[in-house]
Amino acid sequence: MIIAVFPGQGSQTPGFLSPWLALDGARERLERASEAADVDLIAAGTQWDADRIRDTKIAQPLIVAASLLSWAALVEEAGSSADGVAGHSVGEIAALVAAGVLSEAEGMRLVGLRGRAMADAAALEQTGMSAVIGGDSGAVLAHLEGLGLTAANHNGGGQIVAAGSLPALADLADNPVPGSRVIPLQVAGAFHTRYMQPAVEVLRTATAEIAPADPALTLWTNADGSVVTDGRAALDLLVSQVASPVRWDLCMESFGTRGVTGVVELAPAGTLTGLVKRGLRGTPTVAVKTPDDIPAAVALLKGHTA
Repeated sequence: MIIAVFPGQGSQTPGFLSPWLALDGARERLERASEAADVDLIAAGTQWDADRIRDTKIAQPLIVAASLLSWAALVEEAGSSADGVAGHSVGEIAALVAAGVLSEAEGMRLVGLRGRAMADAAALEQTGMSAVIGGDSGAVLAHLEGLGLTAANHNGGGQIVAAGSLPALADLADNPVPGSRVIPLQVAGAFHTRYMQPAVEVLRTATAEIAPADPALTLWTNADGSVVTDGRAALDLLVSQVASPVRWDLCMESFGTRGVTGVVELAPAGTLTGLVKRGLRGTPTVAVKTPDDIPAAVALLKGHTA
């Protein structure tokens, strides 16, 4: 079983979209996505600097648009799709589109709204996130609880992302669990925590008008790593996930249980394949960063990994 995975916020870099514009129809596709998300994605992905594309309202639609553009290019070149899909955080929107739960236009409208709603929620209180690398996981989780922080992302491979108030995050940085490193993340707020509940309400109202289809591919959820077979359930989980922890560790456990034999990460790729290499050692991976990586991804899809 080969699966395609879609990255989350923080995977974008200045100019990363430029090589993709050389593909036939890419500019037109991105123009449609820009209109749906209400963001100039071409300018954002080719001209804007790191600070500007770090803005939640920009980063989320930019990442999803790139993922869907590279997914379309992969499917066209391969003549078939992966057996299953999963996305990390905002990447779940791309996964739902790839699985046929949402149309591309619906996905881009939703991610534009999600980015704006989460930015608005983040502006209500001064919060942030920090990655905790290494250390005993039980000790890390207990330390976070003692500081009033939430383990917002369980990424596997010895990585947990803490979220909450800035003073508590500063305390964490000053007093890390032995054997761990604390790396502050450049994000606007404490995503996937109670601080994002206002965004959940906005998205719940918006998605009530969508009629999702059931997934045409195996689809995993960040909620608990399980496979979701009902389109409405998948969409509801996508909404509630905004204020709930991302359990990518459980997704990877489920990949292993399902006998996944290869993982392709779509653009802007690199982060999730890194986690897979640590969490599912020996599993072949391809990170599709530019169109030049498509042939290797096609080879993996077709079972030729040499």
